[in-house]
Amino acid sequence: MAAIRRATVKWTGNLMNGSGVLTADTSGAFANLPVTWASRTESADGKTSPEELLASAHASCYSMAFSSDLTKAGTPPESLVVTSEISLDRVDGKMTVISSKLIVHGHVAGLEQARFRELAAAAKDGCPISRALAGNVALSVEATLD
Repeated sequence: MAAIRRATVKWTGNLMNGSGVLTADTSGAFANLPVTWASRTESADGKTSPEELLASAHASCYSMAFSSDLTKAGTPPESLVVTSEISLDRVDGKMTVISSKLIVHGHVAGLEQARFRELAAAAKDGCPISRALAGNVALSVEATLD
């Protein structure tokens, strides 16, 4: 059975001057997060954006996939710090998410840097959010053992 999660945005007004509030319906983890066009394309000013939410989804999904892969390889991580940088730009006149760069720093006892990078690349390809983006968004990973 598929896991279903829901979020709702209530938007008021036009694109340029309007605003919305975002609520995590399933978990209740957040409510009434403000979103605007300006927070998406200019300065965040304390508001979130679809791209920031995508970045958080990709970073958290990847951290789980990479932790699992490291553990299956016999080298469970002590810690991983994962950042996703989502790039939004115009393509053929339309705003488009063009890339997600994953940056991971890890503490993993008994693992060489080359193997860490190899497992990091494999986790990038296996993470469900990466799989959702594959073929549409350039995906990359930069992996460093600390």
